[in-house]
This record gives sequence, C-alpha cells and structure tokens, in this order.
Amino acid sequence: MQQQKQFKVLLIGDSCTDEYVYGVCERLNPEAPVPILKKTRVDTQRGMALNVQQNLLSFDIQVTLITQRELIVKRRFIDERYNQQILRVDIEDKIEPFGGNIPNEHFDALVISDYDKGFLTTERIFELVEWFDGPIFIDTKKSVCPPDKAFIKINDNEHAAVGKTTDKMIITKGPKGADYQGKNYPAVRVSVFDVCGAGDTFLSALVYFYLLYGKIERAIPYANKAAAIAVTHFGTYVLSEEDVNEICD
Repeated sequence: MQQQKQFKVLLIGDSCTDEYVYGVCERLNPEAPVPILKKTRVDTQRGMALNVQQNLLSFDIQVTLITQRELIVKRRFIDERYNQQILRVDIEDKIEPFGGNIPNEHFDALVISDYDKGFLTTERIFELVEWFDGPIFIDTKKSVCPPDKAFIKINDNEHAAVGKTTDKMIITKGPKGADYQGKNYPAVRVSVFDVCGAGDTFLSALVYFYLLYGKIERAIPYANKAAAIAVTHFGTYVLSEEDVNEICD
C-alpha cells in the first residue's frame, strides 16, 4: 500500500532519553534488604515525543518536532536474566514552558504528545488547538479534556481521571482494544512483554492511517495492530519496515 504523497506533521511535546541499565543480581546488599545489580551493559532509546517522532518516521511521514531543551532521563535498572525491572530513577531538569514560534508552513496534522512535564501548559494546548487548521491528535497526561476539535488518545486510567467522554475521544484499554463513540475495536492478541511506549506507537499509527484514509474508524484497527507489535518487544520500540508492512496487510 503506497500513500499518494509524503505527509507532513507538526509534533509538539515533552521528550526524554530512556536508559536501560542491564545487569545480574546475585546477592543482597548487606546494608539493606535490596539486591545488588552487577552492571553488564547500558542501552539508550528515545522516549516520549521522540518515540512518537521515530514511529511517525517509520510510516515515511515528514516530522517537525518541537520539544524542550532541558534534560529528562528515565533510567531503569534491569536484571537481564529475567528481564525484571528492579528500580527506575527519573532525572528531570526544570522544564521551561513552550513559548516559541511555530514554523510558518503547511502541515497535514498537528500531534501533541504531552507527558505533563511542564513544556506544554493547558492554556498553550488550547491555543494550539484553536490555531491549527487541520486534523489534531492529542495524547496528554493532564486531567483535562481539550476542545472537541481534536482527537484525544487517552488510556483507561487517564479517562477515569478526566471523568467524561467526548465525541472525538479514543480510549485505549490494553488487551481490551480501544473504544470510540461507544464501539469497541478489539486488540490483536499477543504475548505482552513490555507496554512501555505502546501508546506512542498507537498514536503514530493512528495519525498515519487517518491521514491515509480520512476516517478515524478505519485508522483505529491499524493503530491496535501497531501497539500489539510494540508490546512484544522490551523497552521503547520503533516499528521496522517489516512491521509496517505487516500492519498494512
């Protein structure tokens, strides 16, 4: 399946580095009842809005990313014998709110990936929604409900915090699929290995297939397939060309 043109997307949101410190736990710390991790290797991946960007690129979408300059690192310590995370340490500089200029060019869609780290205020999100003339997709950790002009991608827990459902809200429910306007779109059954970043993958596929077909109802099943691939891999996962071909089949 070939798209007729290369879509252009403006992506705005918080980004981070996902760091995975692998090792082996062979004994307990004599100073406290916690395991000692003997480090063997460190892997780094791009997370949050950067993960959305990478997965949009997998669909051959041209992406302009606006994100914070400050450092955010999610450092996970993992016993590699069992792929068990034993500790996560978050390193976060104070984030300056986004107040810069928007590129003066045409975009096929606006995507907001808001992890509520301080880069995007609620007021700024509302301003961006009012400003943009075209399809808008929002994934936010804030307990607010943006205007009905935008598609809202939200998970079960976030939906409970918001306390209401809008006509353009897509509620992801893990192995139960996704709900949209009272209809459930079933998930693809797979062995779940790690859910980290699956929502970003879902969002990226949702944007691409909406731009391709013009209907969110057609895009959601493809987004479910993309998320199903992501959760079968450990850590933040970027779809490969083979993955994209499998989703499109």
